Amino acid sequence: MKKILLLPALILLVLAACKQPSGKDGSSVTFINPATMDNVIKQLTDSCGPDAKFRIERGVKQAASLWQKGDGTAEEFSKFCLENFIADSAKLNVLFNKLQTSFEVLYGNFNKMSMDLRIPVDLDGPELTPIDEMFAAFSPSAHLTDDLFLNKIAFITALNFPFYTLEEKTKFGESWNRTQWAYARMGDVFTSRVPAELNQKVTDALTKSDLYISEYNILMGKLVDQSGKTYFPEGMKLITHWGLRDELKSHYGKADGLEKQKMVYTVMKRIIDQSIPEMVINNADYQWNPIDNKVLKDGKDVSFTAEPDRRYEMLLNNFKAMKQVDPYYPAYPSYIQRAFELNMEIPQADVEKLFVSLITSPEIKQVGVLISKRLGRNLQPFDIWYDGFKARSSINEDELTAKTTGLYPNAAAFEKDMPNILRKLGWAPERADYIASKVQVDPARGSGHAAGAYMKGDKARLRTRLTPEGMNYKGYNIATHEFGHNVEQTIDLYDIDNYMLSGVPNTAFTEALAFLFQKRDLSLLGIKDNDPNKEHLASLDAIWSCYEIMGVSLVDMQVWKWMYENPEATPAQLKEAVIKIAKDVWNQYYAPVFGSKDEPILAIYSHMIDNPLYLSNYPVGHLIDFQIDGFVKDRKFSDEVDRMYKQGRLVPQSWMKGAVGNTISVDPMLKAVDEALKAITK
Repeated sequence: MKKILLLPALILLVLAACKQPSGKDGSSVTFINPATMDNVIKQLTDSCGPDAKFRIERGVKQAASLWQKGDGTAEEFSKFCLENFIADSAKLNVLFNKLQTSFEVLYGNFNKMSMDLRIPVDLDGPELTPIDEMFAAFSPSAHLTDDLFLNKIAFITALNFPFYTLEEKTKFGESWNRTQWAYARMGDVFTSRVPAELNQKVTDALTKSDLYISEYNILMGKLVDQSGKTYFPEGMKLITHWGLRDELKSHYGKADGLEKQKMVYTVMKRIIDQSIPEMVINNADYQWNPIDNKVLKDGKDVSFTAEPDRRYEMLLNNFKAMKQVDPYYPAYPSYIQRAFELNMEIPQADVEKLFVSLITSPEIKQVGVLISKRLGRNLQPFDIWYDGFKARSSINEDELTAKTTGLYPNAAAFEKDMPNILRKLGWAPERADYIASKVQVDPARGSGHAAGAYMKGDKARLRTRLTPEGMNYKGYNIATHEFGHNVEQTIDLYDIDNYMLSGVPNTAFTEALAFLFQKRDLSLLGIKDNDPNKEHLASLDAIWSCYEIMGVSLVDMQVWKWMYENPEATPAQLKEAVIKIAKDVWNQYYAPVFGSKDEPILAIYSHMIDNPLYLSNYPVGHLIDFQIDGFVKDRKFSDEVDRMYKQGRLVPQSWMKGAVGNTISVDPMLKAVDEALKAITK
């Protein structure tokens, strides 16, 4: 599940080039002219000395790029810079500490306000009303950036703390100390000036798409085949895509498992092409035969209207909201570039190259052959979610659910047990109690998520779906994943040396720790895996998981490229394009392994709809998780997690070098899979 990000708009839209919005002709609009900048730079250099020249040049240009006519005249700009540039290192450190302390207050409280306003839509509870949705879409921090520019706090920050590009951070970062890194992150804060109304539009679009997905449930007990036979228990309610996917996974090795899996896949395809009857979504009043796409009431056919491409309307609305922000980032004029180069801090082309290098490796085809052999049949498209390498695949899920519902009848029981979970993972009792005390558990309305605090004194939130009977195994498995997020969120907020370094390089790094927790879910239940090949099986499971999600991520990337090439597209046109892209990616990278063409399954992921370009964080997170897991194999897990995540928000490759001594790579996984294939198939 995703790590939900409800940061203030100031943080959501940081890290841009130091320029103003482009004019109608595409030229850069800058109120402060070069002559004024040069004059200020000369005066400051003469008074402060050549040692400060780099900071002066970059700071003055950065502040000038953000200064608008309403901020004052050119003369007032010059006076502001001459009076507020700080050359003395001790005084600069005083300014830094005052800024980061104040930003923690602002970011932390705005985040808490946003989280509290979202309680009705995020937590399980009464039926939603329009006012709930309106408050959830409201961004308390929408005007924060504007206000900080108006009172000149933003300009003081930009003037004194230079912005470094990703290339510069990567190049110079290895020699920086912690203070220099924190100063560099302070320089990231005010590098663009997005109007409040656009920040609010982004929040509104994201909230609506998130709510659309959160309320998108399929009543599985109402699914029937052509003969009227039901395959799933009455009352089973599964969210797309996560619940459907996990249900499909749970039926490997069962007598009627293949038929159930085929039905789930049929439902998924109906969702993708929007032929699903609108009346069966989150509605238990009708039976639905997804194979023939018929709706029944009291055994009789009922006429219906298909969902009107709303899935793609949500995606398109997110694109349009993000695109309106583009002019305020002239050096990164698309959300694609910002998502990768600014937020992930890995160029999109590098991410794509990394993914393709794994999914085209010969090992993938060999693993596919092995899975087919283990299943005793040809691969089906939904076998991208083959779950047979995991220890739990040999255990009846009903038995697991009986255990988890007994342990966790409600959210409070899981919260109470969190210190014990951490002790089992190696944390000392006092440390386990400390970390767990910073996390609050709530029952989720949707699939579940983790949301970190942004100030000390506030708690991270763990939200997971519960059934009336308690936390079933699926919910428990998700909860352990989300708890991994919360542990990361706690360590790199409460134990970090500088607030400006709190967090992780990008969300792939929090996904990595979530995966590390999730894969230990059975051992936390006291279920031991005595299989001598368990490490080899884990390697095979890891590469197959990467294979699946990397293809989904490639679809996500290509869809965004298509939207930029076709900005006036309708939802129906976007739907057609998404399906074509999904089939093309399938045909190129999956058909050679699966033997079937034109499968749309890679378009089912909900994150593509409600969390723009987030999907790439999962496979990168899997690679990071694999490298970390290999590194901690002969070390104490808890100590290494504490050490690694106390590094905070360095750039990705610097963080990885500090954590495991190497950059992010597919090589360790491919090497382990080669060894696994030899051991398993001999």
